[in-house]
Amino acid sequence: MKKLLMAAAGGTLLGLVVTTQVAGPLIAQEVAGSAGVYAQLDLFGDIFERIRAEYVEEVDEADLIEAAINGMLSSLDPHSSYLSPDAAADMRLQMGGEFGGLGIEVTQEEGWVKVVSPMDGTPADAAGMMAGDYITAVNGESVMGLTLDQAVELMRGPIGSEIVITVVREGSAEPFDVSIIRDTIRLTAVRARTEGETVVLRVTTFNDQTFPNLTDGLAAQIEAAGGIENVNGVVIDLRNNPGGLLNQAIYVSDAFLDAGEIVSTRGRNPQDGERYNAQPGDLIDGLPIVVLINGGSASASEIVAGALQDHRRAIVVGTQSFGKGSVQTVMPLQGEGAMRLTTARYYTPSGRSIQSLGISPDIIVQQPPVKPVDETAAESEEQPQFRGEADLRGSLNNDSLSEDELRVLQEEQDRAEAAAALREEDYQLAYALDILKGLSALAPAPQQAAVVVE
Repeated sequence: MKKLLMAAAGGTLLGLVVTTQVAGPLIAQEVAGSAGVYAQLDLFGDIFERIRAEYVEEVDEADLIEAAINGMLSSLDPHSSYLSPDAAADMRLQMGGEFGGLGIEVTQEEGWVKVVSPMDGTPADAAGMMAGDYITAVNGESVMGLTLDQAVELMRGPIGSEIVITVVREGSAEPFDVSIIRDTIRLTAVRARTEGETVVLRVTTFNDQTFPNLTDGLAAQIEAAGGIENVNGVVIDLRNNPGGLLNQAIYVSDAFLDAGEIVSTRGRNPQDGERYNAQPGDLIDGLPIVVLINGGSASASEIVAGALQDHRRAIVVGTQSFGKGSVQTVMPLQGEGAMRLTTARYYTPSGRSIQSLGISPDIIVQQPPVKPVDETAAESEEQPQFRGEADLRGSLNNDSLSEDELRVLQEEQDRAEAAAALREEDYQLAYALDILKGLSALAPAPQQAAVVVE
């Protein structure tokens, strides 16, 4: 026992000696590092004073400091930035679901402004802006060299005013101009409708209204269908959804999961990591789900798609998502401004970081480019019309069908024609609906209760 204690004491002593020997250089390095930081701050002060005193024109001191802060934050990553009091107020309005502007979510890539996604029903959407577009100039003024906030400021303006954006788009040989009229943006976070037997939930953003809109819309569609037993599944359409509030993404994922991790975040310090788990309860009682994504699906959208995919709760259909796997914390600052700082990465339940990678769909389905009206009309004229037995002159009638059976056949034909029209309008959504129809057809028939005869 004495030997054990001595060994333990020797080990402790050795640890103290080693720590003491290393601590000297560490302290020296820390002091030297602090001295270096103070020297750099002195250099900043010196440059600031020289600009203020000797620049060719008089400068605004507050603008100089704000530019320095912006430069410091924007050097970290595309999503960290300083929010002036006006920008911070605008951000709070956007999270509430109503604001003035164009209706596009943008980021910065290699000095250019890149469109993450246009928002449904906004001026940018109506003008034909697309996810992946690069904005190179605003009203003829180049955005190269500007911070993201400065570029966004160029795009701000009174409601009803016109803005001309120069766009570079993959597949287009030359840059082209897009004219947009600024308007009040009223975002309906979730639009719910029924296509055939499928409830389609179009989620456009993750703001304060997303989860309430989703639950209310889903409940209304199920009630209109006559109950959950008349619904074959749900499509969650996250295409061109740029994200938003983390907690709303968690609520939406939890709505369709009974248990398990939804997402985890890991910051610089391991102890600051967070894990968010689902609570019991599934709003659609296990019905199948298809999630639609594309290159404009980012951030919170990717959290939902990744969580449902990892738990095999949904089939993810579409194209690769944007790949924004970082968490920004908005920190209030003095003077009503704020700082948006990247503080963590988020991970899907399987431990995937999707930063710069995105969510890969289970089934890749490209959305065909929209064809001009005259081209579509020409194609329809060229295609031969289908002719069957019933089209042959003198063919026999089918006299075995009752009026009810004829009505059912007509309804099926109407549904087929509606599906064909939807396929022309939105191929990805039509594909998702077909998947759910197939899954519904393969589902086991409900068992009839046994009848006991006494």
